[in-house]
Amino acid sequence: MAFARSPVAAPFQRSVRWCLALPPAYAGTACLVGCAYLVRPNLLSPLLFLLILRQAVPLGIVTIGQSLTMRCRSLDLSVGGVMAAVSCLQTSGILTIPTPLACVLCVLFGAAVGAFSGLLIAYRRASAVIVTLSVSMILSGIVVAISQFRASGDAPELLTTIGAARPGGVPVALLAWLAILVAVALFMRWSVFGRVVDALGSSPRAAELSGLPHLRVIFIVHVVSGVMSACGALLLLSFVGVGSATLGKDLALNSLAAAVLGGVTFGDGRGGMAGPTIAAFMVVFLFNFLTSFGLGEAGHLMLQGAIIGFAALAYSLRGGGA
Repeated sequence: MAFARSPVAAPFQRSVRWCLALPPAYAGTACLVGCAYLVRPNLLSPLLFLLILRQAVPLGIVTIGQSLTMRCRSLDLSVGGVMAAVSCLQTSGILTIPTPLACVLCVLFGAAVGAFSGLLIAYRRASAVIVTLSVSMILSGIVVAISQFRASGDAPELLTTIGAARPGGVPVALLAWLAILVAVALFMRWSVFGRVVDALGSSPRAAELSGLPHLRVIFIVHVVSGVMSACGALLLLSFVGVGSATLGKDLALNSLAAAVLGGVTFGDGRGGMAGPTIAAFMVVFLFNFLTSFGLGEAGHLMLQGAIIGFAALAYSLRGGGA
């Protein structure tokens, strides 16, 4: 005799399957916030929580560009070099032009770096790892060489003013992150470009045979990633306030980890734009949570390695390739 299925069972099972299919960042963030509520509730106070969100802005913006390159089966390790170069341009006195024009020039510089990498990767079929890592090292070396003659100084007053601004109590950097995120998410969801990215990620060979502009798309996502790196550097500099040759040096690997933990892997964008965003916040919140227990620089390095290792494990468990 067959038993009738409970009318509540099917929706419940679907809900469980939906939760299990979510990227690891969702469960990780929920656990972190729950732990903080129990042992460090001050981290969830409006003031500190907004501060942590602001700290997550540079990583979140860089992760947007990183996730797009990964969806096209590429990646961008030039982030650290671009951010160091932007810091140098803004704080070393090389540029003697008005700050708004200097910011535009920095964004164009990021686009140029992305275009250079994109040309080699898309049209010369060079390795994305080798090209972007080489670019990062070259840029970092140039910044170190320049810093011997022009030491980094304070960020321009306009940048620091923007970094300190809180219209309605919300940091400007957070509003900028939200605006960029929504714009990119809507564009990727409703544009032909977004569909080509999905087709390219699913099967590059099929995309090529079908006549899709796959090489142009790879080139464009690297340009976008360069722009995101430059924007992230400007926002980071706006609330750090002081230039540095090592500004944002950890963001390349952290953005890779955030993208994977957010459900984006090489050729697979199931996490969309929301998953990597949640993951970027999770990574920064985790650092703040453990810092509240006295975690030092050595602990931060070990934690960063553990996050990247966990992201690699999550990627392999989802069936990713080398």
